[in-house]
Amino acid sequence: MSSLVDRFLRYVKIDTQSDPESTTFPSTEKQKDLAKVLVDELKQLGVKDAEMDKYGYVTGTIPSNVKNKVPAIGFLAHMDTSPSSPGKDVNPQIIDSYDGRDIILNKKLNLVLSPTEFPILKDYIGQTLITTDGTTLLGADDKAGIAAIMSAVEWVMQHPEFKHGDFKIGFTPDEEVGRGVDFFDVKKFGAEFAYTLDGAELGQLEYENFNAASAHVIVHGKQVHPGTAKGFMKNSQLIAFELQRMLPEVERPEFTEKREGFIHLDHMTGTVETTDMVYIIRDHDKAKFEHKKALMTEACAFLNTRFGAGTVELDLTDSYFNMKEKIEPVMHIVDNARKAMLAAGITPKEGAVRGGTDGSRLSYMGLPCPNFFAGALNFHSRFEYVPVPSMQKAVDVILKILEIYAHL
Repeated sequence: MSSLVDRFLRYVKIDTQSDPESTTFPSTEKQKDLAKVLVDELKQLGVKDAEMDKYGYVTGTIPSNVKNKVPAIGFLAHMDTSPSSPGKDVNPQIIDSYDGRDIILNKKLNLVLSPTEFPILKDYIGQTLITTDGTTLLGADDKAGIAAIMSAVEWVMQHPEFKHGDFKIGFTPDEEVGRGVDFFDVKKFGAEFAYTLDGAELGQLEYENFNAASAHVIVHGKQVHPGTAKGFMKNSQLIAFELQRMLPEVERPEFTEKREGFIHLDHMTGTVETTDMVYIIRDHDKAKFEHKKALMTEACAFLNTRFGAGTVELDLTDSYFNMKEKIEPVMHIVDNARKAMLAAGITPKEGAVRGGTDGSRLSYMGLPCPNFFAGALNFHSRFEYVPVPSMQKAVDVILKILEIYAHL
């Protein structure tokens, strides 16, 4: 377990935050700093074809050592960390044998990781936790997944007697800004199916995610001096408020859970003359997803009828789709992940992702790709932490999946 922890601590100290405003790929060159480390480490472990391509993707293969035909299986994790919280100069803290009480992350900032606020902490009493020091996120999303895959690679290379098919390794940039597999070469990667290790708590197994779209709305008003505005002024901000009122209040994120979708006003800026709004639309159910998009379209059309053609511009774009549609025809990949967890002494916690993963896009690119846990919790925040035994269990699940397919 010590090598797992050591490599995780090394990885999180490398700043790999992605940048949603960047037009390059990867969005930040510093992600390649970790990519280079991973390629070197893979080669040192004996993965001869380990490489980083011009986009920053890291890939490698441990060739099959069985005579029978066994599917090539990929395991992937993303290298970038979220731009939502500070991510430079990460200084992790190790909490040995957590006692169930508040963890002081940073006295100066009065920042506390408390089971009162985060009750799931109680599930990890007695375990070693790795937390932040309160000044940054931790980066366990998804460096816990990277560390687990690398530790599985190390174990397999040290145990040539372990039977397995082709073990495909992949590390991707820019997942946090939604562009993680834009240039990923599925054919070259060569896996028949894969798993992303980008889930949270121990036991998570997910093969369903949102269908997703974005709606960019620009409302055009008419600015005149308010002293002489009667009959002339058209306030774009007030028209924008009308649009928001026309959308179902109960379908906002703060009122939804589980498989309930939503229409979310993500951000807006405005003046009398112009208001700019960005919505995200989500639903697991394809028909309900299409209905939400239609609602947005109809509301904008109504406002153009009321206030004049061209008042409201709508750019509605699909982002990604529910991977379930592509995984159901090959459900053995979920069934065997479930078996692997049970064999590793883990109770699977199956549910639908209230978001998207690289796996959802990869599934539509021809690489069916469910997601399972890497162990971290409180993603994207200064309260992020990871129980070490959960990371180790992720290693165990990788090995069990390889073993199951080698003996089919």
